[in-house]
Amino acid sequence: MLYIDIFLECHQAILNGILISRQNQRDKEYHFQDWFGARLTNLQSTLTFNFEQPGRNTYPDFRMIQNPEGYEIKGLEYPGRYKDYDSNSQVPRGYHNGITIFYVFGRYPKNVSSKTYPVHDLVICHGDFLNADHNYVHKNKSFRGFGSYGDILIRDRKMYVAPTPFGLLNGVESQITLILPRDYPVDNRLVSVGEFSRIEVLQMVVGYSFDMQTNIIQPQLLPNPSIGQVHDFIAYRPAILQSINALGQQVSLKSQGEQQEVLNEAEEEGKST
Repeated sequence: MLYIDIFLECHQAILNGILISRQNQRDKEYHFQDWFGARLTNLQSTLTFNFEQPGRNTYPDFRMIQNPEGYEIKGLEYPGRYKDYDSNSQVPRGYHNGITIFYVFGRYPKNVSSKTYPVHDLVICHGDFLNADHNYVHKNKSFRGFGSYGDILIRDRKMYVAPTPFGLLNGVESQITLILPRDYPVDNRLVSVGEFSRIEVLQMVVGYSFDMQTNIIQPQLLPNPSIGQVHDFIAYRPAILQSINALGQQVSLKSQGEQQEVLNEAEEEGKST
């Protein structure tokens, strides 16, 4: 259960005040990724495992060698945009190319002048919490023929904007939390701090069209064959916190109304940035 070891390593590092280190002023995207990579390296001193970091702009950011697990890292500025995030390469999911995908969301201070700063809070979640569809295959397509002379290429490079656990859940702010499917094995190093379910929607998007004269985008919908399917999840924190009465808030899923309000707010914030 390497995912538990990694979660606890991150938890201990935050408690010990191990800071994110930014190499330079332009290093706005990879500093939190580097912090997580250092946690994996440190964990290798006590556990026998190997990992690879395929390179910038690859998916996922880290792949375990002995375990079929991958970790996608999402650093979020705080205060700032944290209710949703952009995914430029792959739609969020819990399974990709034969490996289970975990997402690591960490918030850190915004606009700090120092090159080092703390992790404010952290959520590691199984990708199925964000999207349980394992069948969709992301591909970028293009065609040439646009423009007065017919030689301009239009590239359909999709960007997915998904809610984060901070946008979907109550009780994860200022905490360090692990979210797993209900049937995932755990051991006595963890205790539950909340159970919740996500339910699949009536219709699924199977395509879209864009009118370049009216600038109207139109989704194509079909009935979801998994309509109403329930996906159960459990939130965990380190059991050691229970012994010192420091487990923190219970975790719960925001109501549908709260989720919609969060998405609307995130969309408005995105328009202003």
